[in-house]
Amino acid sequence: MAQTDVRQDAAHYNRVAANWKGAVRYDTPLEERSAGDMANGDNAHYFQSSDGLQLYYRDYSSDKGGTPVLCLPGLTRNSRDFEDLANYLSDRRRVITPDLRGRGLSDYDPEWRNYNPSTYVQDTWALLDTLAIDKVIVVGTSLGGICAMAMSAQQKERVTGVILNDIGPEVNPAGAKRVREHAGRAKPVRNWDEAIAQFRSNYAHFFPGLSAADWRKLVQRGYRENGQGIPELDVDLNVGEAARKLKPKTGDLWQMFDTLSNTPAVLLWGVLSDLLTEDIVRKMQARKPDLEVVPISNRGHVPLLNEPECRAAIDGLVDRVR
Repeated sequence: MAQTDVRQDAAHYNRVAANWKGAVRYDTPLEERSAGDMANGDNAHYFQSSDGLQLYYRDYSSDKGGTPVLCLPGLTRNSRDFEDLANYLSDRRRVITPDLRGRGLSDYDPEWRNYNPSTYVQDTWALLDTLAIDKVIVVGTSLGGICAMAMSAQQKERVTGVILNDIGPEVNPAGAKRVREHAGRAKPVRNWDEAIAQFRSNYAHFFPGLSAADWRKLVQRGYRENGQGIPELDVDLNVGEAARKLKPKTGDLWQMFDTLSNTPAVLLWGVLSDLLTEDIVRKMQARKPDLEVVPISNRGHVPLLNEPECRAAIDGLVDRVR
């Protein structure tokens, strides 16, 4: 990966990084930033976006060859959501898991209007081009699935398989309203126990039967301790503001979905989801009869990708797409 001078925007990033315990400063050389990211190990890297932001990704290499798997997260989530899946797949496929701009260890964007799917897709192409990856299987959770459809519409030949995690080209308005209203608006907490309790109170109906350990893991992957050791959402709060204020720059999502007509695709459907309804699922099947729909019981928005049904469907698609 090419090394670039990232000092021109150091003041902005350092204001962000100062809030995080152990954060790596923007003006640290890229090789030191990767090595210094103790929580993520040797597979942690950065690349530069077309507008100069330093964006983080993890690269789980495999010597088995085959089409790499690219995992794109939901609106306010980050690459840590894919840790278990990436480790599961990495013995047979290379797996790339980026933090979208404004999330996790990626730079925050000083222009909040850039927090939209068009920019995320542009960043994703920049990442793949940096890594000289021609083709990918895309696992897209929620927003990440919208990006996957947009990628297919833009460069269909580079998207050889798609796994949509509880998302489609249409969403239930009530669910979309809930997502917009909650994005980046968690009430302040004093410790991890409070963060877990708050998160659980908001989402328990989507994850019945989830263990205490799984709730903790889910929260720890979406929060990060600040300089005072207090958990805070690991996302630029302007991501939520952009979702509420901007009309998505995606074009016709049904037309984008139609570009998957000859592409192997799986839809992981959380049957308790308020975003992806049975009616929308049936419309998707009508437009793409070979779409493999996998209902995930006791899951709403979104399945966690560790469920046996998810793993079996993912295995099946990865094995089909060489």
